[in-house]
Amino acid sequence: MLESTSAHKTNSRGSKMSTKNTLATLACLLLVCFSTDAALAEGLVHELKFGVLAHDVPDLWSGFRTEDDAVAVNIEALLAPSLPILGGYIRPAIGGSIATEGGTSSAYLDARWQIDTPSGIFFGLGLGAVIHNGETDLKSAFQTDKALGSRVLFHIPAEIGYRFDDHNSLSVYFEHMSNANTQDYNEGLDRLGVRYGYRF
Repeated sequence: MLESTSAHKTNSRGSKMSTKNTLATLACLLLVCFSTDAALAEGLVHELKFGVLAHDVPDLWSGFRTEDDAVAVNIEALLAPSLPILGGYIRPAIGGSIATEGGTSSAYLDARWQIDTPSGIFFGLGLGAVIHNGETDLKSAFQTDKALGSRVLFHIPAEIGYRFDDHNSLSVYFEHMSNANTQDYNEGLDRLGVRYGYRF
């Protein structure tokens, strides 16, 4: 029984690391692609954002157990195509949050609404889909990752920040992912942290 449990943990860890490496590689490739002169010249990228987030913060939207991982690195590209609405703009956002110590990592695609005020303060909300490399079910009493219910989840980000000039900003960023109780398991996961943004 101990051998079976150990083997399960080893296989799960190996699979998880493989998926994590894939997510990280995809995020890096996206970043490189979006940072090329050609992409910027064509006006594809509106803003790039980089952040450090506390991973699986307790007592926010999600409850249940918390994962051990302390920090996640967030990378995001806010794309240029936009739709004006309610004083702000809706734009596509693509990004990922990479857990640094083996926790659940994720990549997402959102519709992001953001409004900028004359004072430099801006506020954003979004809704989209996220794919993750964590667990979907509760398979063991020793499981450290949350049971998220399904591989693809809803992604809900919120952000408030200050724009120092036409290019540079700092913000507080929150993201929630869960399946909205459409599956048997729905422990959800929240991250909260600080991001730097550079607008082109």
